[in-house]
Amino acid sequence: MTALTQPRPAETTATAGASTIPAGSPLLLLGRRADPDAERGVLCPGDLPSASDPDLADRARRARAALGDRVIVLGHHYQRDDVIRFADATGDSFKLAQVAAAADAPNIVFCGVHFMAESASILARPDQTVILPDLAAGCSMADMAQHSQLVDAWARLERAGVATTTVPLTYMNSTAAIKAFCGEHGGAICTSSNAPRAMRWAFEQQGADGKVLFLPDQHLGRNTAVLSLGLELDDCVVYDPWKPDGGLTDDELRAATVVLWKGHCSVHARFTPQMVTAIRQELPGVEVMVHPECRYEVVRDADRVGSTGQIIRWVEEAPAGARIAIATELNLVKRLAAEHPDKEVVFLDDTVCFCATMNRIDLPHLVWVLESLVAGEVVNEVRVPDDVRHWSRVALERMLALPGDDASLLAAR
Repeated sequence: MTALTQPRPAETTATAGASTIPAGSPLLLLGRRADPDAERGVLCPGDLPSASDPDLADRARRARAALGDRVIVLGHHYQRDDVIRFADATGDSFKLAQVAAAADAPNIVFCGVHFMAESASILARPDQTVILPDLAAGCSMADMAQHSQLVDAWARLERAGVATTTVPLTYMNSTAAIKAFCGEHGGAICTSSNAPRAMRWAFEQQGADGKVLFLPDQHLGRNTAVLSLGLELDDCVVYDPWKPDGGLTDDELRAATVVLWKGHCSVHARFTPQMVTAIRQELPGVEVMVHPECRYEVVRDADRVGSTGQIIRWVEEAPAGARIAIATELNLVKRLAAEHPDKEVVFLDDTVCFCATMNRIDLPHLVWVLESLVAGEVVNEVRVPDDVRHWSRVALERMLALPGDDASLLAAR
């Protein structure tokens, strides 16, 4: 297999086919070109089965059966139904990475997005292969923090004289290069469910004068700092990697307790407090559940705030007849509504809002990678370089060592 592009030392190699694709322009439409510095677009094969093929589901079943225990298929909660039906395990990004770490199968097909496949590659054994059915299934949030930008941001903190008292903390939804930077600079990784615990840990590393650089999702960082840890909104500043000096003065950086990266989830940032007000008027007695990637004002006005897994549990535990409005990805909300017909489960927004990059993983791509494996060919492998893998694992191990986490996960890897 030949790499699409020659990555920087801190980037991931993705392979797809036999040709080398040159670096592309900032606009990488329909996955036709490759960018070595971001997940915005990579080569998309042209020999996929037709989406209109009526035998696609049967082909997927036959290929899956032929592969047996040589493959495990993982499906993220936001994945479309026609793909997730073939998943051996479902979950959020970190749960699926844990499943991958414990898997014995030599091939791991990850039906999610690029940073998730990277996380699986970090945790998997060196002899295991991680496959992403469509390499163009990136993540807009992860793309909002590039390694070179973080290097510049850290230099900015050094010029302001605060880098030595700052701990970098990155959300799971980030590239392996960002995770590795945090690991190498004394930081860690967090999930949406353990972000408060991870941020407390980060502050404990530096004492009373300590700061946290939280990336790439400013909303999760702000919600964690203010609503979970009790800080004030004024304790947080937003670093904009596209502005000179991040758009902040030295005094602003010195006065801040949390430096938030200017990034967001394109799905969760859509929800507004006006939507919360409207649904309460439309459905009296409704319980509003939102993901912590939503804006501060939405989280503040909600009844419950939790990770994808928490939201699923809350819906399962709700009594029959409950009215529930959910602010997260629409594939999951529709699935929960179908699975719980005795409850009224609705999408908070009245506009269709799927995760566009997650939906790039479709049945034709899944059939293609499975049938290729049957034929003895590995396509769309995602493999993290050894140095990046090392420091990313350091950051993950710090997270797993937090109280309440299972630190034994990486022991044998």
